[in-house]
Amino acid sequence: MKPADLLTVLQNLTSPRVLVVGDLILDRYTRGNAERVSQEAPILVLLADEREERLGGAANVCHMLRELECEVACAGVVGDDEAGSSVRKLLSDVGIGCDLLLTDASRPTTVKERFIGRVGGLRPGQMLRVDHEVRTPLSQALTDELLEKVRQTVSEFDVILISDYAKGVCTPAVTQAIIEAARQASKPILVDPLRGGDYQQYRGATLLKPNRVETELAAGCKIKTSDDAVRAGSCLCADLGIDLAVITLDSQGMALVHREGHGQVIPTRARSVYDITGAGDMVLAMLAAAIGGGATAEEAVHLANTGAGLEVERAGVAVINKQEIADELCAGVHNGRGKVVSLEQAAIWAQEQRRQGQRVVFTNGCFDLLHVGHVSYLAEAAALGDQLVVGINSDVSVRKLKGPSRPVINEVDRAAVLAALSCVSSVVVFDEETPHQLLHAIRPDVLVKGGTYSVDEVVGKEVVEAYGGQVCVVGLVDGVSTTNILHSATKQQSAPVAPKRRVA
Repeated sequence: MKPADLLTVLQNLTSPRVLVVGDLILDRYTRGNAERVSQEAPILVLLADEREERLGGAANVCHMLRELECEVACAGVVGDDEAGSSVRKLLSDVGIGCDLLLTDASRPTTVKERFIGRVGGLRPGQMLRVDHEVRTPLSQALTDELLEKVRQTVSEFDVILISDYAKGVCTPAVTQAIIEAARQASKPILVDPLRGGDYQQYRGATLLKPNRVETELAAGCKIKTSDDAVRAGSCLCADLGIDLAVITLDSQGMALVHREGHGQVIPTRARSVYDITGAGDMVLAMLAAAIGGGATAEEAVHLANTGAGLEVERAGVAVINKQEIADELCAGVHNGRGKVVSLEQAAIWAQEQRRQGQRVVFTNGCFDLLHVGHVSYLAEAAALGDQLVVGINSDVSVRKLKGPSRPVINEVDRAAVLAALSCVSSVVVFDEETPHQLLHAIRPDVLVKGGTYSVDEVVGKEVVEAYGGQVCVVGLVDGVSTTNILHSATKQQSAPVAPKRRVA
């Protein structure tokens, strides 16, 4: 899918209500300078200067969902300790509902503590990770209480997630009970499974999101090609009775496989990978936000690819918000990956640019046989703002304006040539004889026309000025026009050819 298409999907998503069930973790980061080797042992000494706490595990999924503008509640267990209090506070601070969050005085809150060292001018790197946790299953009393709370509230949500980090919450009994409750309430349930366990506990889920290694272990096969991934996903769907399998394949993207057996690998854009921590959580959160917000499974996977790509470029577990994903998709449009867009896409894209403080410029024309006059005028128009949208008349529209012999170049090729120009941000093809519909939808800050017109003669002036926009006229290169070029070419073709002289 083109970035412009995905931007339209993203902007049209509703804000679903999401319930996340799983293992909540507190991530602690201690950072400093790794300045010397200890005299006590062959280890680096970290001179700490910063300490930070973040939400991890299922709690991180909750946080990511909030940044994707979802309404979120979490169901799980923390200990009766300082770390548990920190998790509750961090969740509440970002607006995540904690009414389904239980406390178990007999077990500690899971904590992952990472020590990050800086050496010279190099990027900081992990030196050590210390985990504080208990993996034993919840007591029967806590299990019953958790399930009762979920069953009572499941119908209030649009999507249910299970984030299984194998810390004792998502036992087979709990998982199956929640899947059954979601099915009875006709709610989609998405699962991020544990590694190497019995996947039968996820039977009946709507979507399963394992990574490559987890899928190989569960399906009993190696994944080396796209076909391997689709076959493995088909096996999971058939064996577990799930509707969809989304298999993350690192730099290869993701495989989307349907219960019926058909599937595809959706590639991702090549990126500089800094840290893969949190990428799986980002994928799960984006899938839930998209599917719960009205997107198709394919659209959701494309958006999840974008979110995961941004995640791996950041250090540690970074929370990517909806605006950052929109910015990334906008950059994809601007860099030529899908500059030719529909009117709806152009309108959403222009709105996004204005929200970022960008000045949107619009011009329109036939642009048949692009020449130096066009290029000069477009460059001058682009200089009046930050982003230039070009509306071009369709073939039908050109014939109405110029006659049956025009255009010389069809609309697809004309649009592609314009999109190749670095000064052009977006291209929209339109059938009408005037650009009024485009102006109403895109609402450019500046309307530009090239030629000898006065400002009052520019078509669409009244539309733009009505909402406070500006109208400008820029010059053209004298004597250069498509009509003149065609006339010159016809004249040369019809000129008599002088006979060749014979040399004795």
